[in-house]
Amino acid sequence: MSDRPRASLRRILEDLGSTVLDVAASPGELDTEVTGVHIYDPLDELLLPAGGVLLAVGVDRPDQVCALLDAAGPAAGVIVKQPFDADDRVRAKVRQTGVAVLGLTRAASWAQVAALLRSLLAEGDVTGSEEAPIDDLFALANAVCALLDAPITIEDRSSRVLAYSGRQDEADAGRVETVLRRQVPVRYRRMLEERGFFRELYQSREPVYIELNDDSLNRAAVAVRSGDEILGSIWAAVREPLSPQRRQALADAAAIVALHLLRQRAGADTRRRLRADLLSTVLAGGGDAAEAAGRLGVASERLCVLAAQLSGGGDLDAARRESDGQRFCDALALHVGAIHPKAAAAVVGSVAYAILPMHGSGEEEARAVRVAESFLTRVGPRHAANIGVGRMARNLAEVARSRADADRALRVLRAREASGAVAGYTGVHFESLLLQLADLVQAEEQTPTGPYERLLAYDAEHGSELAATLRAYLDAFGDVNAASATVHVHANTFRYRLKRLIEISGLDMADPDARLAAMLQMRIFGR
Repeated sequence: MSDRPRASLRRILEDLGSTVLDVAASPGELDTEVTGVHIYDPLDELLLPAGGVLLAVGVDRPDQVCALLDAAGPAAGVIVKQPFDADDRVRAKVRQTGVAVLGLTRAASWAQVAALLRSLLAEGDVTGSEEAPIDDLFALANAVCALLDAPITIEDRSSRVLAYSGRQDEADAGRVETVLRRQVPVRYRRMLEERGFFRELYQSREPVYIELNDDSLNRAAVAVRSGDEILGSIWAAVREPLSPQRRQALADAAAIVALHLLRQRAGADTRRRLRADLLSTVLAGGGDAAEAAGRLGVASERLCVLAAQLSGGGDLDAARRESDGQRFCDALALHVGAIHPKAAAAVVGSVAYAILPMHGSGEEEARAVRVAESFLTRVGPRHAANIGVGRMARNLAEVARSRADADRALRVLRAREASGAVAGYTGVHFESLLLQLADLVQAEEQTPTGPYERLLAYDAEHGSELAATLRAYLDAFGDVNAASATVHVHANTFRYRLKRLIEISGLDMADPDARLAAMLQMRIFGR
């Protein structure tokens, strides 16, 4: 068993290496336990839990860093973008507060470092017991690096980086970019596919040697398998083919990685189901909601519920839709988790729900809408989706109402056939009421009545468009010129039709209640 610390700053620096993070100013030992990742927002009150790491976006002056250190309270560390000059004031403040200042390489984005840190904190050995399992992917990558004397990455079938060793700065620019993005760049994947390297790798049960023939180091790689299923691969940046002993070491490592990925997949499926069950219980309300909220860590929070659903995808098979939905939910969980450590997200049916704790600023729903819009902006190229946002729930008893609000707002977006849109419930309240009223009308098999019914019957018998004329007139608020342009007829023709529909229907245009009744029936029956 390993005696490496759990989620400490030292552990994070060891795993990420100087390629990503470096120490700008240290209070001494870096064994402070890390509990979560938080993004600095100058418009929000800074409330950091013990052990939190603060991503100081937009902070680059020593006086700003000193102010953050004073406000960070029991935080573990503050991360700033390099280059950053930690002067005597910063170092003195670090010693006074005990909060370390780390520097993030200029080439990395804040989104990348947030994903890297959250990935590390999600590893079983980081959040588990003090004794971390030997098959930790990062520890294994470092062990293979030592055996092969080469920097290592462990990747999944989609070339996403699951873990990597130290010494990445000894490799080439492509490897550094891969580590920072946690994904092999598209141009390299395309090159490997076109030259048949992936086919060779996945067809072989032994390590393969890949000559890149450019400015990059060559690669030795082996597929990670479970029977005939390809789980991923291990890649070493090398200058020459591996010796038989090193080839065997790489092959042995692939077997250990396969066990780890299978355990991780089984554990992730179990955790997802548990989290989905707990979240579903909280959203439904009732007697068990308090216990479920406590297990999720949101029992005492003011909450907004987000309901997100992928749009389109009807031509995909069920397995692909479920897989896409789960990846979408994982991305949503990562996004809201970066905003608040107690945010929770899970798929319930075909909808990904998120519970987002909010500060009592009085504009909770508007802020939740901005969070949802930011998320869709990030995932838009990969996932076309809509998000409905419920009103703020002041306590657990109101969470079910917030969930119903979010569902209704999402339904309005579906009715609009929107894609990539966000709606807060208060902004679509009336449209939602109309949809609910249409449901009631359909359930009771009601039909149009009064003047509107007579217009529909006349149109059906004579092939006329008097109902459309009435809709255009009411929508244009009685402006004949605007209404006639909508239905593409001359204004005089429109006036004649308007006079005719009044004669046939008996609609009193001077009566506001009669106009409202006609407008509601047109909306509800959709004809």
